[in-house]
Amino acid sequence: MATERLGVGETLGALNAALGPGDPVWFKETHARHLRVRDFLAPRRALQARFGDGQVPEHVLRALAGLQGPGVAPVLCCAPTPAGLSLQLQRPVVFERVLGAVASYATPANCASPGLRILLHCPALRCSPGALRLSQLRAVLVADHLARALRGQGVCVRLVPAVQDPHLPTFLQKLRVDWPTASKNAPAETLRDFVLAKFTSAQDQETLPPGVLGRLGLKELVKEQGRGAGYDPNVDKCLVTEELLCVLAELQEAVQHWPKGNYPVLPPDSDVDSCMVIHVVSCEEEFQQQKLDLLWWKLDDQAPLRQKHLVCGPVKVAGAPSTLMTAPEYYELRHAQVCKASALKHGSDLAQDPAWTEISELLTVATIKFEMLSTAPQSQLLLADIISTKGTKSGIFVMYNCARLATLFEGYKRNMEQGLYPTFPSVKSLDFSLLHDECPSLSGPAQPDCRPVLHWPRAPHQCSHRNSMQVLGTAQHGLQFILQPGTHPRGGSATSLWSDVCPPATSKSHS
Repeated sequence: MATERLGVGETLGALNAALGPGDPVWFKETHARHLRVRDFLAPRRALQARFGDGQVPEHVLRALAGLQGPGVAPVLCCAPTPAGLSLQLQRPVVFERVLGAVASYATPANCASPGLRILLHCPALRCSPGALRLSQLRAVLVADHLARALRGQGVCVRLVPAVQDPHLPTFLQKLRVDWPTASKNAPAETLRDFVLAKFTSAQDQETLPPGVLGRLGLKELVKEQGRGAGYDPNVDKCLVTEELLCVLAELQEAVQHWPKGNYPVLPPDSDVDSCMVIHVVSCEEEFQQQKLDLLWWKLDDQAPLRQKHLVCGPVKVAGAPSTLMTAPEYYELRHAQVCKASALKHGSDLAQDPAWTEISELLTVATIKFEMLSTAPQSQLLLADIISTKGTKSGIFVMYNCARLATLFEGYKRNMEQGLYPTFPSVKSLDFSLLHDECPSLSGPAQPDCRPVLHWPRAPHQCSHRNSMQVLGTAQHGLQFILQPGTHPRGGSATSLWSDVCPPATSKSHS
C-alpha cells in the first residue's frame, strides 16, 4: 500500500500541469449534489479559453485519467460534461489511504518555504472596542486564525499593531484572540524628518488641514511595473499625518528588528527580502491601506516588496442595521441568546453555576468564530438575527451535533470497556469496496439488505434514528475535508494567498 500523504493542493497542481501552460482552471468540488458525480471540475468556459473550441485533446484526457505523482490522489475517471471536464477519484482507495495513516494527516505538513517570515498587519486593532465594526471584527478573527494556521505550518509570524487601547485587550481575551500589547507608539522622528524635507520647496507650502504635514503623490508608484496590479486606479494624493507616520514606523520597526530569540527556526541571515507583509483589512479600510503601503515604499527603500492584501467583505445582520451594531454589542447579543437557549433546555438555575458561566462564554465565542470564519473572507457575510439548533449553517447547530457525537463516542468507549460492545476493528479489516454505493432512505427499522458503509460483521444491524435511517455515501462524507484542513464547510476554498505562503512542495507556485 502506498504511504505518501495525499493532498488537494498536490492533486490540483498535477491536474493543472496536465493541461499544459496557462492559468489554473481546476477546482475542488465541495457541493454535496455535485460530489455525487465528481470530485474536481475544470469549468467549460475556462477550457474554451485554454483550447479555443473547448475540446480537450485526447492525449490530455488520457494523461488526466492516468494521473500519478507524490501526494496525488488516484483517479477513477475523467470525462467531458456540459459543466466542463469532470474528474472523479478512486474514493475507496483514497479513504483507505487516509484512514490508514490518520496520524500523518493530523500532523501539520512542513512549510515549503523555510525561513519565510510573515508580518501580519490588522489595522482594525488600532481602534477602541466601542468603535469596532462587525466587518473589522471579522478581519480580526481572520487575522488571528491565519496566524495560528501559519504557525502550525512552521512559519515565523509577527503580529502588528501592538494594541494600545486599555479596554481592547479585555475584549480580545473574551474572543480568545491572543495579540500583543504596547504602552506607546513606535518613534517616528526619522520618518517625520524625511517627510518634512520633501515639503521645503515653495510649491509645497500650501494650505493644509490641521495635523497634516504635507501631501505626497503616489500615482507614479502605482504605474511602476509589478506594483500596479490590484491597486485602485483612484489612488493618487496622500495626506501625510503624524498618525500615519506612527503606523509606518511600527511596520518599519517590526520588519527591520525581528525578535529572533522568539523564533528559533529563523535563519541567522534572514533579511527584509525574506519577509512578506499581509494586510488583513475590512472592505472599508482597503483604499486607505493601499495608500499606506504605497507610502511605505515611497518613504522607505527597505520596505518589503511582497505586500499582500486580504480584504474581508462586508458583514450584515438580518433585520438589523449592521452599521449601527458594534462588535461588543454583537458579542452581548450572541451571549444572551446562548444563555437563553441553555435556560430553556436545562432550566434557569443553570445560570447560577459558575462552571456554566465559562461554558456559555466559550459557546458564545465558538458561535461567533464559526459565523465569521465559515464563509470565504472576501465574500459578503449575512448573520442571522437569532441562533438556532435547527438550521445547518449556524455555529450552535454544529456545536450541538459535535456534542451529540462526543456523547455517542464516550458512550461507545464506556460500553466497550464494560464488554457490551466489541472493540473497533483495525483499518486493514474494513471493506472499503462498499463505499461506491449509497444506501437510500428507509422508513421503519433498518433493513438487512442495506449494508453499512463500512462492513463490520460483529456490529448490530439494528441502527435507526427515530423511525427512519439513512446511511450516507461517500459524496456526503468528508472526502473534501480529510485531504486538506483549509477547505471549509460552505465551499469557500483556500485563497491564492495560502499557496503563496506555503506552496505544495511538489508543485510550482505562481505569483
